[in-house]
Amino acid sequence: MRIFDAHFHIIDFNFPIQENQGYIPPSYDVNDYKRETADLGIVGGAIVSGSFQGFDQGYLLKALDELGPGFCGVTQLPFTATDDEIVHLDQHGVKALRFNVKRGGSEDISKLDYFARRVYELAGWHSELYIDAKHLPEISSMLEKLPAISIDHLGLSEEGLPHLLKLVDKGVRVKATGFGRVDLNVEHALTSIYQTNPDALMFGTDLPSTRAKRPFEYGDVELVQQLFDEKAADHILYKNAHQWYFGQ
Repeated sequence: MRIFDAHFHIIDFNFPIQENQGYIPPSYDVNDYKRETADLGIVGGAIVSGSFQGFDQGYLLKALDELGPGFCGVTQLPFTATDDEIVHLDQHGVKALRFNVKRGGSEDISKLDYFARRVYELAGWHSELYIDAKHLPEISSMLEKLPAISIDHLGLSEEGLPHLLKLVDKGVRVKATGFGRVDLNVEHALTSIYQTNPDALMFGTDLPSTRAKRPFEYGDVELVQQLFDEKAADHILYKNAHQWYFGQ
């Protein structure tokens, strides 16, 4: 088994951490991540900027340097970021832009149409949304026209799943992450998304599972292996996300 961890966080207090909605996360550095995932068969992954990290890039560049070339970054940027800043981040392993609609701390969703196109045209980045899928109808017509979009944590809610599936049918990808933080039937969501588009699901640990009702556990991997045959599980656990981030 091989895993490309499509969604996890590094929390390094040597860099700015800002309170978000009254919450300050625990420290979780690269060594903590390596130790916790040592037996998982992880061969690469995507470090995702959290709401509590705002627009700081320092922690991300350091973590990418420590983890090496199999890993990439998903950052938060203000829409005023210059082309040079975006290119610099791209050269150091950043591959995507995040809009945190659920928690804030990122650029506002009103900038999504402009900014998602800009980073895609400039650096080939896709854009990732942390959003409850029940709110997708408000922006779905825009999302359908954008070049490369993924949605975090299975879209979070049962109510949002039908809206999410419509976008999956149009090519939007979905992070199979945060099974302990969502308000939906995980098995049904996974199988429904896979049946709609086998390339859509991208598994991630969501470590250290900040604010989740239940943190990541190995059973989350086993669930994917139980629901899908070996080839499909390999796509979900590794191939889909590796192709999405690295194009191969």
